[in-house]
Amino acid sequence: MKLGRRALRSQRWFGPIDYSAMGSRGLLKGQGWPEDLFDGRPVIGICNTWSEFSPCNAHLRDIAEAVKRGVWEAGGFPLEFPVTSVGETLAKPTAMLFRNLIAMDVEECVRSHPMDGVVLLCGCDKTTPALLMGAASVDLPTIVVSSGPMLSGSFQGRKAGSGTHDYKVFTEYRAGRVGAEELLAFECSVNRSAGTCMTMGTASSMACIVEAMGLSLSGNAAIPAVDARRRRLAHLSGRQIVDMVKSDLRISRLLTREAFENAIVVNAAIGGSTNSVLHLLALSGRTSVSLTLEDWDRLGAATPLLLNLMPSGEYLMEDFFEAGGLPALLNEIPELLHLAAPACCGRTMAERIAGARNENPEIIRSVDRALRKSGGVAVLRGNIAERGAIIKPGAATESLLSHRGRAVVFESLEDLEERVESPSLQVNPDDVLILRNCGPCGFPGMPEVGAIPIPLKLLKSGVRDMVRISDARMSGTYYGTVVLHAAPEAAIGGTLALVETGDMIELDVARRRLDLAVDDNEISRRRACWRRPEPRLASGYESLYVNTVCQADEGCDFAFLKGCRGPDPRWGL
Repeated sequence: MKLGRRALRSQRWFGPIDYSAMGSRGLLKGQGWPEDLFDGRPVIGICNTWSEFSPCNAHLRDIAEAVKRGVWEAGGFPLEFPVTSVGETLAKPTAMLFRNLIAMDVEECVRSHPMDGVVLLCGCDKTTPALLMGAASVDLPTIVVSSGPMLSGSFQGRKAGSGTHDYKVFTEYRAGRVGAEELLAFECSVNRSAGTCMTMGTASSMACIVEAMGLSLSGNAAIPAVDARRRRLAHLSGRQIVDMVKSDLRISRLLTREAFENAIVVNAAIGGSTNSVLHLLALSGRTSVSLTLEDWDRLGAATPLLLNLMPSGEYLMEDFFEAGGLPALLNEIPELLHLAAPACCGRTMAERIAGARNENPEIIRSVDRALRKSGGVAVLRGNIAERGAIIKPGAATESLLSHRGRAVVFESLEDLEERVESPSLQVNPDDVLILRNCGPCGFPGMPEVGAIPIPLKLLKSGVRDMVRISDARMSGTYYGTVVLHAAPEAAIGGTLALVETGDMIELDVARRRLDLAVDDNEISRRRACWRRPEPRLASGYESLYVNTVCQADEGCDFAFLKGCRGPDPRWGL
């Protein structure tokens, strides 16, 4: 066996003849690994978010085996390791509370173990940004394999999308127009396989962003979870990560300003999730790229909505895949992209999309047939949100994008749940529903409750949309005239905390304005009387979260996690 110092990072563990290396080699040999695997072969970590508590990721064990085949084939040594995994539906109080925790888990696992490159296996929405954030702060060669969307759903002879139709069907159940048996039948017909939501929720949005940024092989975004082609992509990704290690193609060389701008353009063109704003802002904070809400507004406003996919359109992710997937969509807007941006495969954006065919122009629209001239999120400012709030105009009711209405305030999620069904609630269709204390610190964790339910008395009269404003988030699968991420949040003294029922609220998306129509003196008087709410927990992880989390306009990362610390700061490598 050849021993001594090697260029590969893993040889710091396996190369020397000393007591530490003896233990590193010996204990792995105890698993049955042969001698020659420790002699300068690239060690590839496979970072797996498999969990039966995270249904979107429940098939990632199989995907990991496909990745391993590719790593072995390319001459690497694959070692799989688990990290914390959460799914949006099962993790309480909200999955977003744990995104930064997972990022810490990933960063420290990657840095502390003998790997030369890493494959990130992720799916349900918070796992993708968390794994990227952790990997970016270590800066090894990195490639992503997403779990992929579940198979298309259908209900009563029509396409049905997870999240989007869950919300619609449950709304009709609340209104008394759908029975319990019908609701249970819907659950079965819309959830047909493993995988993420097959609508353009946050998971699919982040998978598209990953592909657009060059962090995955082409096709990663849309191949269905249970399609054999996803396993083929995983196999090829295993091969590719070994090549990336050999050429020292680190993630920092891919996470450029051009890559972030391509991601924002793509999110607009696909009608992507508002959660993508938070996640990309947080990811940029781990890099040398400075990203702001203004970048989202500027680039999104100039990008047409081309993808006819729920919740902004009619189709589902499986249809998108069959129409040509993300490469075909990107081929419709080359003039909006940085075509020289590099990718993990060693090719530029231009080379990756060359020859991609649009097989269904009804699903992937051309620019002259766009669903909307502007598909991006709009960033609103005003005295309610001095540091910004966002709205997804493509999912909103056009007539409500310029609106003046009376505020109806809900102090918390518990207050909302207690009163929204009450027939005595004083509310009219033109009112503006306000939900506060659901931001990063206030809940804590910023849950997906921004799509405030229409009060039952209005629902029964036929109302299906109203202007809603909160410091919370909204699922990418939802729709409606919903203003989100108001910053500063109410729990730390943002003006949202000072709104009273009966105040007039003015929304003007075209002018990017969101204002409380109350004079400055009255706002100052109310502020002097305001008291910060007590945190729910004074110790433990939630306490760490509340005391260190940044506001929504900075991506809700922990302040102490910003920046890239590199792979081996203690060893000076």
